[in-house]
Amino acid sequence: MASASQTMKRSLILIPLLLCFLVASVQSGGIAVYWGQDGREGTLKSTCDSGNYVIVILAFITTFGNGRTPVLNLAGHCDPSTGGCKSLTTDIKACQAKGIKVLLSLGGGSGSYTLSSQSDAQNVAKYLWDNYLGGTSTNRPLGSAVLDGIDLDIELGGINYYDVLAKTLSSYSSKGKKVYISAAPQCPYPDAHLGQALSTGIFDYVWVQFYNNPPCQYQSGDITKLTNSWNTWTSNVKATKIFMGLPASTGAAGSGYIPPSTLTGQVLPMAKKSSKYGGIMLWSRYFDVQNKYSDQVKSFVANVSDDGDANDTTATA
Repeated sequence: MASASQTMKRSLILIPLLLCFLVASVQSGGIAVYWGQDGREGTLKSTCDSGNYVIVILAFITTFGNGRTPVLNLAGHCDPSTGGCKSLTTDIKACQAKGIKVLLSLGGGSGSYTLSSQSDAQNVAKYLWDNYLGGTSTNRPLGSAVLDGIDLDIELGGINYYDVLAKTLSSYSSKGKKVYISAAPQCPYPDAHLGQALSTGIFDYVWVQFYNNPPCQYQSGDITKLTNSWNTWTSNVKATKIFMGLPASTGAAGSGYIPPSTLTGQVLPMAKKSSKYGGIMLWSRYFDVQNKYSDQVKSFVANVSDDGDANDTTATA
């Protein structure tokens, strides 16, 4: 029979292990947001200064592939053809100084893009490396700032060679600074345009668009379809972290908006059961400013217990 002192020693050993288990069972998350498609959304610096986001995705490069030089389109913010977007260098560096990752998104719901061959995909990747990442092009559209990675929001055009693009971009991590790779697939699984790319297993972040897709989104108080789709994505996609992509207001999408109280009380406790939970992605900064969605849900996204209560753990991405 163990002595009282031996029992006490065993208890002291077990307590840290129990605490580690409890901490591990509560997944920490953050908020990613798309910025760049509405001049009324405020500056990139003000977006990062809000303190609400861990990742900001610049949207979009709307033309690329078929041998064409990729074209940056930041709507009302600046004109890259005149060098006007180079002024964003200061804002990008200010965001990164706060520990916020800044990515550049390819694609979107409109534009002209497709990849015609393996070499075409490799050439696009090289252009992105030279002009937005760690390369040394003298004509960088965003100035000297080095972005943290590339996002694929592919909704148009062909479905081939995005796996090659992702692999080639990821390979540039060997040159020093890690190149983060993310994707924004639609929630029907597998995604029609990015399914092949996602099968590579090299993506750091995947923010699934759970909106404008009634078969797999929240609908009128019912989270069943959303839950089933979330479980499908987190079970089948090999990614470091998976985010729940959501509209930041009713005006941000045709359907799929989740009221903040429903998100914090029902959806997040469900989502955080997955070890792949990374947080939520919001479309977009403009709609978030109007609705103050991130203000209402940030603490719950960061760390939510099984009953939906928020606590004070700092969000990381």
